[in-house]
Amino acid sequence: MENSLELTTTIALNAWNIHIDRVNKIFDELSDDELAKEVSPGRNTGIYLLGHMAAVHDAMLPLLGLGDASYPQLVPIFIRTPDKSGVEKPPVNELRKCWKDANGKLAERFNSMKPEQWLERHTSISEEDFKKEPHRNRLSVLLSRTNHLASHMGQLLFLKN
Repeated sequence: MENSLELTTTIALNAWNIHIDRVNKIFDELSDDELAKEVSPGRNTGIYLLGHMAAVHDAMLPLLGLGDASYPQLVPIFIRTPDKSGVEKPPVNELRKCWKDANGKLAERFNSMKPEQWLERHTSISEEDFKKEPHRNRLSVLLSRTNHLASHMGQLLFLKN
């Protein structure tokens, strides 16, 4: 029988993987033209959300201490700048590749982690602060990014005809 930490990390990873699979399905079903639409009037386009989530997931690698980001060029476009800023965006097919690649790397690293590694600090918190706030760990990042993913998945559903 699994101990509570193993069970907790299994539950968290299962939730992450379920949401990744669901969003992958949505992106696979949506054409580039459908992704170019706003999720609702005046809101982000599907292309922006694709780039945004690819950038956030790619940035999880260094944040969790699991490697370097492969697509740091996406951060200024999709994290620091709003959709309607006029900044040129990469082609959709390139963003689709970045999305799948970033998530593939995360899955590979996540599958090799032991449950206790999820309770280690992430790289944006100092060792001193982590001693005071041990809940600011890798697992908390995974949970917050799963919620982030779920939120944007809900937006993407509005693009399906």
